[in-house]
Amino acid sequence: MPAGARLAVRGLTKRFGGLLAVNQCSFEVEAGSVVGLIGPNGSGKSTVFNLITNLLHADAGSVLHDGTPLGGLKLHEVARRGIGRTFQEVKIFRELSVWENLGLAALGRGLDDWQPRARALLADFRFGHLRDETGENLSIGQQRLLELSMQLLVQPELLLLDEPLAGVHPVVRDTIAGIIRGQRSAGRAILLIEHDMRFVMDLCDRIVVMDHGEKIADGPPALIHADEKVIEALLGASRPASQGGH
Repeated sequence: MPAGARLAVRGLTKRFGGLLAVNQCSFEVEAGSVVGLIGPNGSGKSTVFNLITNLLHADAGSVLHDGTPLGGLKLHEVARRGIGRTFQEVKIFRELSVWENLGLAALGRGLDDWQPRARALLADFRFGHLRDETGENLSIGQQRLLELSMQLLVQPELLLLDEPLAGVHPVVRDTIAGIIRGQRSAGRAILLIEHDMRFVMDLCDRIVVMDHGEKIADGPPALIHADEKVIEALLGASRPASQGGH
């Protein structure tokens, strides 16, 4: 395992019946870095997330966190190792208030004296005025910020973000970008799935590209942006990188 790698995915493989959803996928995420995991719909990105967090079990390969295999751990055991995750469909307690959601996140990790950090997060995310609002009354962007704050409350070493910009307002997009940069500066490792290529190219230190369950590219944004295989996979047809934008 490379020095500084917080997460190492090694030969990860998953089949669903006759479908090979993920095939021999390998990559690392280092501390203090943001790695983008991109590819067309159905390329296996969310399956990789589910394999890392043991929502699914791999048919082959392994996942290591700080050099320790995660295979066989229960979901709460993975979380207690310092791994946080958000989802494509926001996972919050919609009938409870923002503050109660944060309290449950703290309770689930056995945190005491969580209130000062929760207040600071609400202030940083600029929705402290909504602390008593129920989750179901929040906008989708506010729900995503709440889900993210529930994860950051417990200060994970590794954070997996699954399409954090889906359905959000541009103002919230900028807030999320700032949060991710702040977490990287704090030394956390972040693995990010996102379809907004400008966001990914501007934010990520490295990008892993998947297509039909396989990793087809892995490198810095400038290299990925110029890779014809990536352009073809994402756009459906090859074209010069100079025509594309992000």
